[in-house]
Amino acid sequence: MAGKKSSAEKKHAQSEVRRLHNKAIKSEVRTYARQFVEAVQSKDSKLAQEKLTTLVSKLDSARSKGVISRNAASRKKSRMMKLYNVSFGDKAAAK
Repeated sequence: MAGKKSSAEKKHAQSEVRRLHNKAIKSEVRTYARQFVEAVQSKDSKLAQEKLTTLVSKLDSARSKGVISRNAASRKKSRMMKLYNVSFGDKAAAK
């Protein structure tokens, strides 16, 4: 027969599962942010636009799951959009 698990052991196990889940989501967001910055640095506006759209979606998803705070998601989106607009402002406005 298996021994009983204390509530502290159960809580620790639950928090570990949540930690790994949150870590995976944060890692995914950082990966998309890095890909977006690389696209901007390579001066590829079309690829950068695609990466920005995906990044915003991933940030909103992470926010809705409670992995990152509302302000953190807004701040990151704002900074990335600003980077895009500074880099491709004339071209983006012309389209």
